[in-house]
Amino acid sequence: MGRYDDIIGLEHPTSARHPRMSAIDRAAQFSPFAALTGYEDIICETGRQTDERPELDGEQMQRLNEAVGRIREALSSRPEVCGVRFIPDPFKDGGRMEPFRGRVRNIDTAASLLVLTNGTSIPLCDLLEIRETER
Repeated sequence: MGRYDDIIGLEHPTSARHPRMSAIDRAAQFSPFAALTGYEDIICETGRQTDERPELDGEQMQRLNEAVGRIREALSSRPEVCGVRFIPDPFKDGGRMEPFRGRVRNIDTAASLLVLTNGTSIPLCDLLEIRETER
């Protein structure tokens, strides 16, 4: 006679207090523990590339200042402009260059912002180029 012959034919016990666990929940008990939660996100962030902020030379700065001055003079007509801005990355050195287009609502000299009618505010120090578009 075998060691478990007396219980091999009995019905599986069921608890009145605890319902049976699903197969998925039972399997989850044995899934590997993720000790390095977030590690993969950190690796991806480290590998993400950013552009270095371009340095404008004196001639480029002068052209940019002249363009902003012309736009400031035409503010009453809400001139449409297009250009390129630098957007600093909030998490690491560098950022990205992004084109923009819109009508100028205001040039806030106190806050050094170019304010567009769509609500976008561009810090003047982040402008790389700007020009009025043809009407």
